[in-house]
Amino acid sequence: MSNCAISVENISKQYLISSGKQRHDTFRDLLADSLRSVFRRNGSGSSGSTSFWALQDVSFKIDQGQIVGIIGHNGAGKSTLMKILSRITQPTLGRAEIDGRVGSLLEVGTGFHPELSGRENIFLNGAIIGMTKAEIHRHFDAIVDFAEVEKFIDMPVKRYSSGMYVRLAFAVAAYLEPEILLVDEVLSVGDAAFQKKCLGKIEDAAKGGRTVVFISHNMTAVNSLCERVIWVDSGKVVEDGPAAETVKKYLAKSVMSMDLCEEVWDDACEAPGNDMVRLHRVRVRRQDGILSDPLTMQTPFLAEVECWNLAAGAHLHITLHLYTAEGIVVLSTASLVGDRSMPAGLFRCVCTFPGNLLNSGSHRFVVLVVKNTNSVIYRHESRVSFDIIDVRERPGAYYGKEPGVVQPVLKWTTEYLGNVP
Repeated sequence: MSNCAISVENISKQYLISSGKQRHDTFRDLLADSLRSVFRRNGSGSSGSTSFWALQDVSFKIDQGQIVGIIGHNGAGKSTLMKILSRITQPTLGRAEIDGRVGSLLEVGTGFHPELSGRENIFLNGAIIGMTKAEIHRHFDAIVDFAEVEKFIDMPVKRYSSGMYVRLAFAVAAYLEPEILLVDEVLSVGDAAFQKKCLGKIEDAAKGGRTVVFISHNMTAVNSLCERVIWVDSGKVVEDGPAAETVKKYLAKSVMSMDLCEEVWDDACEAPGNDMVRLHRVRVRRQDGILSDPLTMQTPFLAEVECWNLAAGAHLHITLHLYTAEGIVVLSTASLVGDRSMPAGLFRCVCTFPGNLLNSGSHRFVVLVVKNTNSVIYRHESRVSFDIIDVRERPGAYYGKEPGVVQPVLKWTTEYLGNVP
């Protein structure tokens, strides 16, 4: 007996752009195109067409009970792949075989009718994915409790907040026990506590033998929850392997391409500064010098500032203010070297940041040039930005990003003090 839950063989998906006559994948597409034709002069549109391949020759197999993550940047083809697995759309080439009942959560409230109440939508959505009325009744109380919408269960869902909507939608998909659960980036709507509940429920589903395919841009969640990750880029499978290894490779490419890790000014006359000091370079780099790897929470790194001292004999030092993307000050550090005069010329100040210090997230520096330890003579809002990423492998349930701007590794001890009195 085969243990394979999902088999994808050489799937490709082509869309036509700017075509007068298109292939319509769904009734909604056909209706929308018919309405657009009313506004076209003489009922005709452009006769030309451009093809776009959202997926190209994608193949993989997923065994029963596996939790598999699918990652990639926006437009990589992840959602198109999920729609094919959910039978919402058909592939242009290739085939996908699904062994088991599928529960899909591809958009917030997929399958919900806005005019119906939460109670009615539970029964409607359950019927859509093939559940019997008895099965829905059996899980009804658990669904309502998980979604935390008991007070509003008989209210039309069009009046729900986005958080209430997604809680109920996820609860229906998770509790109606499909053999295969497809989840496409819907948990970003909920708050942190709800995300923790959902991801714990996904893990419980997998432990119960169900198969989960999980799309998310939250690499912490993917790395913590999934045992295997498929990386899709430009409609093709780039990597398929263990979660931690694949996520690291993906982040090494995506993060390094987005971050600005260095500012350089070669002409001292045009560089930022004044008649006392001019900046030459501001940069961040890994301490080990490996340019191809990203900065993780465990990676020691260097912040370097090079500047021209234009006033011989001046007492100068560099102060760095480190900020999060939200503008929160993480820390301040300075290159104080005592009461030492500096000759005119180019200087480099290097600050070493140890691993296991900063929390994950985006960061930036403000560079201060200080004279005589207390007088700021120049302030530079650096464009250098860098991401600290979390690629830790966690046993047990996912707990998401911990609060705080730092995440040091501290020593703990536990000792037995005696029996309960």
